[in-house]
Amino acid sequence: MRRILIVEDDEETRNYVKRGFSDEGYSVQVADNGRDGLYLATDGSFDAIVLDRMLPELDGLSVLKSLRAAGVKTPVLLLTAVSAVDERVKGLRYGADDYLVKPFSLQELLARLEALLRRPQEQATISELSCQDLEMDLIRRSVKRGERPIELTQREFQILEFFLRRKNRVVTRSMLLEGVWGYHFDPQTNVVDVHVSKLRKQIDGADETPLLRTVRGAGYMLQDD
Repeated sequence: MRRILIVEDDEETRNYVKRGFSDEGYSVQVADNGRDGLYLATDGSFDAIVLDRMLPELDGLSVLKSLRAAGVKTPVLLLTAVSAVDERVKGLRYGADDYLVKPFSLQELLARLEALLRRPQEQATISELSCQDLEMDLIRRSVKRGERPIELTQREFQILEFFLRRKNRVVTRSMLLEGVWGYHFDPQTNVVDVHVSKLRKQIDGADETPLLRTVRGAGYMLQDD
């Protein structure tokens, strides 16, 4: 089943498009802001993305630019209320594969997306992440250390993915709260510390080189050397 990501802040439009694609047999996931849309899109598991131009937190062009900079080449159809030619050109230059101006026909949107899906695509989406002998398969949602399979909860998987995408960089508590839990404030709990501690026990076995370390006064780091 084809997987489609819809990033659209207008609830009525988002639900309208989601129903349309679901009725056509697509598996649909949605995000109502650019930051969440970018986070979901970078896992490389979607066949296509419908991306609104004007979004809260992170606008559509910024999302698009970040995706292409990260090597994610999932086809993107950009939706916009701006019909000016220079705006359409800007979207295409940022990496959009197609452009549709609001208001639009659902049938036209479906047809344009189907056309994108028929195009031969480069195998450039990220499907695996690793750090030394720790490997994560984003498609199968599996993790192993060497030959040892590691069973993680959904939250632990999200945290580990967050670290793997930022290996050898300090990850602060605030970054985890915002990137994994979606908090834009510190709820003053030890939820991060508890989950990171559990994750460390899962990935760093007794006879294995420790990968996840605490950086005193700063946060954590998944170290690849």
